[in-house]
Amino acid sequence: MVGSVGNGLMDLCDKGKVEPLPKEFDPTDIVEPVPALDLEGVGGEEGSAKNREIVLGRNVHTMCFTIKEPEVDDEVTGEREAYMASVLARYRRSLVERTKHHLGYPYNLDFDYGALAQLQHFSINNLGDPFIESNYGVHSRQFEVGVLDWFARLWELEKNEYWGYITNCGTEGNLHGILVGREVFPDGILYASKESHYSVFKAARMYRMECVKVDTLISGEIDCIDFKAKLLQNKERPAVINVNIGTTVKGAVDDLDMVIQTLEENGFKGRFYIHCDGALFGLMMPFVKRAPKVTFKKPIGSVSVSGHKFVGCPMPCGVQITRLKHINVLSSNVEYLASRDATIMGSRNGHAPIFLWYTLNRKGYRGFQKEVQKCLRNAHYLKDRLKEAGIGAMLNELSSTVVFERPKDDEFVRRWQLACEGNIAHIVVMPNVNIDKLDSFLEELFQKRSCWYQDGKMPPPCIAADIGQEKCFCVLHKK
Repeated sequence: MVGSVGNGLMDLCDKGKVEPLPKEFDPTDIVEPVPALDLEGVGGEEGSAKNREIVLGRNVHTMCFTIKEPEVDDEVTGEREAYMASVLARYRRSLVERTKHHLGYPYNLDFDYGALAQLQHFSINNLGDPFIESNYGVHSRQFEVGVLDWFARLWELEKNEYWGYITNCGTEGNLHGILVGREVFPDGILYASKESHYSVFKAARMYRMECVKVDTLISGEIDCIDFKAKLLQNKERPAVINVNIGTTVKGAVDDLDMVIQTLEENGFKGRFYIHCDGALFGLMMPFVKRAPKVTFKKPIGSVSVSGHKFVGCPMPCGVQITRLKHINVLSSNVEYLASRDATIMGSRNGHAPIFLWYTLNRKGYRGFQKEVQKCLRNAHYLKDRLKEAGIGAMLNELSSTVVFERPKDDEFVRRWQLACEGNIAHIVVMPNVNIDKLDSFLEELFQKRSCWYQDGKMPPPCIAADIGQEKCFCVLHKK
């Protein structure tokens, strides 16, 4: 592990004094520049991404834990148990270290579920419809429906008007929401901004939907002028729209009201289905003052959020809510289960609803509001510190995602687990990201950066095309 930078004595330019991180990627795994993939689906536009080298992680086969057959005398000697205990102990130490330097991905690592350890001895499976029991009795539907009711109230949909379920991840929520839209409008075209999550375009390929990518503003939100132009090119066909409540890279929030207005003013009233991808910010926005509301009182079809992001569930999961009237197109009776099923995965983790129920009860609306305010404050602190140091940075108004110039050193990126795209990287400020962690990151970044750019003798990259000229501090745009 790289030593602490807090003592101010370490010269980070001198790699001989720094203990290297465990090797997790191989420089030989850098692939040649490849053309941008066409993620448009059938009839989509050409990709606009620039060719660039992509650094891939190391092949896990080179560091996996091999499974070996037990020796005949293992039960007597206990060697196998001792070996497995040592592997798990080393793995736990690596998790502790990696968690200390986790900044680039939107997972809330600040949680304590010790009270739920007593339930880990049970195989809890909520297979099938959450509202109808199946013959499999070891389930947690009573917790799941309680969680779904909470989210339905949050998004203003009555109990008798909604249907939903707890998914296995955020991607499944998008896959389900877009599938419902496709079933409601079988000949509909899927519209999504270019900065939508890749799972949206995965859904287009899976369902063989015609998909149109819409341009974005510099902030990352959908450009409704371009949206209108593309709608009018296909005016005879219904529209299925993915609206981002926080884009993956920039944390931009699409203007839901403007999207609806654009649809209705251009002849699509009653001929559109909107799915809101609120993976992270879908649960944060209701607690941000003056933020526009995501509500089923508006003509939207579904909303999904991730449970392992802002909520802080330790296993991947999500929540998908849609209108009950739409779900009949997907539902089917399953005799084997003695239940109905309109989900995608069938078997579903029955522990996840209990973890979500536990957190929602402990924190409630007021608890989440405090955490959201803390995240926004710390995000502004990070952005301001970067700008004071002459590093271009952007923070969208409703976001806790701070975008800045991509660090030059891939080892540094890997150490802090930063998410990068082109010339930019980002940090997602979550409840577990406090000022001390940000200060530690910034101190190391500033020292490393002075080495990369030779104390100002070498110019940093221009990121005006990504965050706007007024936020870029390169040689051309520095004021």
